[in-house]
Amino acid sequence: MGAGAWGTALAKVLADAGNNVRLWTRRPELAEEINRTHRNAGYLDAPLSESIRATSDYTDALNGACTVLLAVPSQTLRANLTQWKGSISADATVVSLAKGIELDTLMRMSQVIVAVTGVDPSRVAVISGPNLASEIAREQPAATVVACSDSGRAVALQRALATGYFRPYTNADVIGAEIGGACKNVIALACGMAAGCGLGENTAAAIITRGLAEIMRLGIALGAKPATLAGLAGIGDLVATCMSPHSRNRSFGERLGNGGSMAAALAATGDHVAEGVTSCESVLALASSYDVEMPLTEAVHGVCHKGLSVEDAVALLLGRNTKPE
Repeated sequence: MGAGAWGTALAKVLADAGNNVRLWTRRPELAEEINRTHRNAGYLDAPLSESIRATSDYTDALNGACTVLLAVPSQTLRANLTQWKGSISADATVVSLAKGIELDTLMRMSQVIVAVTGVDPSRVAVISGPNLASEIAREQPAATVVACSDSGRAVALQRALATGYFRPYTNADVIGAEIGGACKNVIALACGMAAGCGLGENTAAAIITRGLAEIMRLGIALGAKPATLAGLAGIGDLVATCMSPHSRNRSFGERLGNGGSMAAALAATGDHVAEGVTSCESVLALASSYDVEMPLTEAVHGVCHKGLSVEDAVALLLGRNTKPE
C-alpha cells in the first residue's frame, strides 16, 4: 500500500520471491503506467515483474490479501488506515514499512496500526534494516529484519521476502526495530549537515557513534533489547542512512549544511519525503517524556524547527560539558 521508492522496491522483492503482488498507488495514471511499462520511473527506475499488478482502488488492492504492507509516510499512516481498515482481511498480517513516531500521539507505527484497526498486536510486523531502495532495485545484496511477536508470522513473512539478493532475519523485538528505524533518520540529517559544512570522516564517525548511544538510551527506556539496536535494524540501518548519498535524510541535511534554507531543501526533495525532518520533533518529545537525553536529536530539531544555524548547532554540541563515555 504505497508506490513510492520503498514500497515499489518491496513489491519487486516479493514478486521476485515468487509472490503475486498488488501495488496500490493513489494516482490512477501511475497505476496505468506501472501496468503498461512494468516500471515506476518517477520513484524507482528498475524493471518490475509482470506478477505485480498496480491499482489505485484500495478495495481492489486489499481484497483477499494475506499480507498487507503499509508503505505510506509515517505521519499519513493513521488517515490512510482509517480509510482502509474495513477492507483488510480478518487474519492478514499487517506490516509497517514506515519509519517514524506519530507527532500528536508519540505512538510507534505498530501502535498506530493496532489503535486504528483493532487488530491483535501479534498480527503486526515491522520490516527495518539497511535497505536503500535504489540498491535493492539493482539487486545488490541486502539484509533486513522482520520483527513480529508471533514467530510463525515472522517466519512466513521471512520466506515471502527471501531472494538471492535480499536476506531477511526474524526478531521478536518490535520496539527495538521501530526505534532504530525512526531515530536513524534524525542522525542521518546531522551527518548530512556536517558533510555540507565540509566536516570529514572523524566528525561523521563521532555523530554515528554518539547517535547510536542516544538511540539505545531511548530504546532501552521503551523496552527495546540492546542486541536489536546493535544489529541490522539499529547500527546497520544507521550506517547506511548516514553515509549513503542515496539517503534522502543525509542529502536533506547536506543541503542545510551547504547554507540552504529549509524551504529550498524541502522543495528539492519533491515527493520524496525526508522522514527525519518530522521525526526529530516527535522523537525529541518522546525522549523528553521518558527523561532521556538526546543532544544530537535536539540540535537537529533546533536547525529544522527553531531557526538555529548549522554552525551554531555544531558549536552547542562541542560546548557541552565533558563527561565519561
